[in-house]
Amino acid sequence: MRSTHKIKSSLAKVGAAPESLPEITTDAQASGTSLAKVSSAESSPGSHALEDKGTATWSLTAWVSEVQAFEARAVRAQAWETQAFEAQSRASHPKATPVTEAEAAPVLKQRLLPEKVQVPEKEKSEVLITHPFWSNKAEYLLAQMGYTMRPASLWSFCYLWLHSGGGIFFIIYIFLLFLIGIPLLFLEMAAGQRMRQGNIGVWKVISPWIGGVGYTSFMVCFINGLFLNVITAWILFYLSQSFQYPVPWEKCPLLENASGFDPECARTTPTLYFWYRMTLKASDSIEDDGPPVFSLCLPLFLSVCLLGVFMLNGLKWTGKVMCVLVSSSGLIMLCFVVRSIMLEGAVFGLHYMTIVKISAIYNVNVWRGAGNQVLCSLGLGFGSIISIASHIQSSSSCLNDAVIVALANLISMMLVTPFIFSVLGFWATQLTHRCNEKNTETLLNLVNMGILPPEAQPPQNLIGNPTSIFTSWFNSLSNPIKKEVLSHVPECNLEEQFLKIKESTNFAFLAFVEAMSFIPGSVFWSFLFFLMLLNLEMSTMIGIMDSIITSLQDIFISVQKYTKLFTVVVLMIMFLCGLFFTRPSGSYYIRLLTDYWTILPIIIIIIFENLAVKWAREASSFFADMANLWGHPMYSIIRWLWSYLIPVVLLALSVTTVFQLSLKNITYLAWDSSTSKEIVRQYPSWGLFTLFALLLIVILPIPIYFVYCFTHGIPFNATSWDKPVISSKSLPLSFQLTPIKEVENEEILQGDIEIADQPVV
Repeated sequence: MRSTHKIKSSLAKVGAAPESLPEITTDAQASGTSLAKVSSAESSPGSHALEDKGTATWSLTAWVSEVQAFEARAVRAQAWETQAFEAQSRASHPKATPVTEAEAAPVLKQRLLPEKVQVPEKEKSEVLITHPFWSNKAEYLLAQMGYTMRPASLWSFCYLWLHSGGGIFFIIYIFLLFLIGIPLLFLEMAAGQRMRQGNIGVWKVISPWIGGVGYTSFMVCFINGLFLNVITAWILFYLSQSFQYPVPWEKCPLLENASGFDPECARTTPTLYFWYRMTLKASDSIEDDGPPVFSLCLPLFLSVCLLGVFMLNGLKWTGKVMCVLVSSSGLIMLCFVVRSIMLEGAVFGLHYMTIVKISAIYNVNVWRGAGNQVLCSLGLGFGSIISIASHIQSSSSCLNDAVIVALANLISMMLVTPFIFSVLGFWATQLTHRCNEKNTETLLNLVNMGILPPEAQPPQNLIGNPTSIFTSWFNSLSNPIKKEVLSHVPECNLEEQFLKIKESTNFAFLAFVEAMSFIPGSVFWSFLFFLMLLNLEMSTMIGIMDSIITSLQDIFISVQKYTKLFTVVVLMIMFLCGLFFTRPSGSYYIRLLTDYWTILPIIIIIIFENLAVKWAREASSFFADMANLWGHPMYSIIRWLWSYLIPVVLLALSVTTVFQLSLKNITYLAWDSSTSKEIVRQYPSWGLFTLFALLLIVILPIPIYFVYCFTHGIPFNATSWDKPVISSKSLPLSFQLTPIKEVENEEILQGDIEIADQPVV
């Protein structure tokens, strides 16, 4: 909106004093009478004096065109005000008047708009775009918490605790959480609240030259959403099977003629057999191709439908769904914590939780793992935090919100850690018991056949504590008999069994499934376990889907009028693309992405997000804008962290991660159907090429966008950042006024969102 200063400068160009035309000094915020004054200025005597001045640089025609342009902008400002007033009236007082909306609209126009001013229908649809809000602050915080509580991050935290120094890892994690985690979480929350846009639009506004990071974040979020949907399908498949008694992964299936158990299952455990052969129908290697597994296609479609049910009814419904999902997950988790500490072997597992290795503090890999865990556990870089925050009113508590979400995430991990260690201790104890029972049966047969001497006969009654009874008997044998016994049966060691825990999320899934089958009432606890996993995965997927939908709406403005239809289309596209991971080799591709790919683009995205604020706008400018918006200054410590320390930490984290991955063998666990065992295989060369090609593709928008802005002369700093943003308090929680059409001749990028001069309301 042009102010009186632009009018005065126009008069100065023609050599006229501003005082000669007092009518034109009307401000843009004036009412309809102001427009009349501006119109009368065209025919005022002062205007004819312009022709007599030799110093005039503009003709009368040009000057009149300038005034007419000013009048047009003022009319459009009034139109914006009228549309905002109508939206507020309809939302706030839907039943306050007996007249219909069709009858009320002309009354408003007659009262607020100048005579003969009409706003085209096309412009109305482009000017007034509704942006939904969370119903209250609690729903917003629960949505952020639910998004960050992903099962893979919870398991990764416990694995790193066990293998990276125990309590020392926890201390390093808390240190990095406050050093880089909370400031970066605050950055994304503040950017989302301030800009009221999705991930793509936010970074274009903050710094157009670094706007490509939004596209990179969108692609990473979309790819992760594809295989997370498939993981949800696995959970739904197990959940549907947990209603049987006994659960199908507790015992091997019988042959068709009921003559015995399936020989492939007899060579392994029922849990592994059910996972690889019944659920995944896994191939022997990633190179063995095949069509999508039909038994997983239906759960995948059901997971997509659940997302649609949770999201299609609007943000207020989604907020209530998130409240149920997050609260129920926490309640079930508490039940498991109480039940797990009462299991046999829980004390043995909790013992490993209390181990502290001081030497780990000097290990670079421990710091690297803790740093990556901070970024992944908070869900930074995917754009979901930004999109969730864009639906909340700007307030002075944004930093407090970041601290609350980070601490809630930390508490959830601290709550789930004793549960996981207790269950794994119980799992290792039960497997050791079964190993000793199997050894006892084998030794008895060997003694009866005369292969072993009578001294090697074990005790037949192992009721109570098989491991303790068998170990006491074995230690009482002489050394020659011990060697002869161990030549026929393996040694069952509880500690070795516990330390077989692997980093793979598949292992955690299988270990917990097997442990649930050992607990009395396995059907109930299995159902409860998969229900908790389903709630956690759906909470994460809702955040990811919100980021995907909001980002696409930044690119395709017209689809905002058809949000439900557009959401259905996106969900169907994700279902079709997700079928790739339901093939027999699909789980191997998921392992490739989760173990060796995702962390690299996430670190790169976070680095450029920090640069967008630090170098494009300067952290001080960002804080000054936040201080003006919230009414109080920000803490200088966070400014110092953003400006100096966090960029260095992120750079060191990226270098150490790349170095570690370069030294690591790119392998995966595959199912060998001939031996019914898991074997380690090397990823083929084309798999590594795919890995690097995919990394290059998702990062490519950053340099391409940078070159585009440079060649087209687009300013490094966004000109629209300092323009006023209409406060969310001007409209009810269901609406926000977002002007899209640009009035001035300023182009940000072709095909992108253009920020218009906004009227003062």
